[in-house]
Amino acid sequence: MLVGLASGSITELSVHDWYLTLNRPPGTPPQGVFPFVWLPLYVLSGVAAWRVARAPFFLLSRRQQALRAWGWQLIFNALWSPAFFGLESPLAGLLVIGFLIGALITVLWRFWPIDRTAGVFLLPYLLWVLYAAYLNAGFWWLN
Repeated sequence: MLVGLASGSITELSVHDWYLTLNRPPGTPPQGVFPFVWLPLYVLSGVAAWRVARAPFFLLSRRQQALRAWGWQLIFNALWSPAFFGLESPLAGLLVIGFLIGALITVLWRFWPIDRTAGVFLLPYLLWVLYAAYLNAGFWWLN
């Protein structure tokens, strides 16, 4: 939630000026859609991490690695808004979202053998980030 609040405040400051001047790629949703999509994705991600954290003790090493990877993807997620909106740079956003995708794939790869439900909970998040990467690339290309 903290990531969402921080990113949202940076986004909110830039959306009213710079973002509105950009050419949009096909399939760009209205601005009001994003908070309604991110909230359930953050909840699902948190529940997935909670499930992995509660895995049996004999999985301690794997659990720690998985949660460390989850933390890294959270950092990349938090960095995207400052990169894209704060720097007003679709290219910087594209670089960050590339790292986010890599981190998310790593998290899924680590969560899946520990708790498949946790892995399934992250799939909508990965799909949304892939869609966001398409949009980000489109903003970069068109502007």
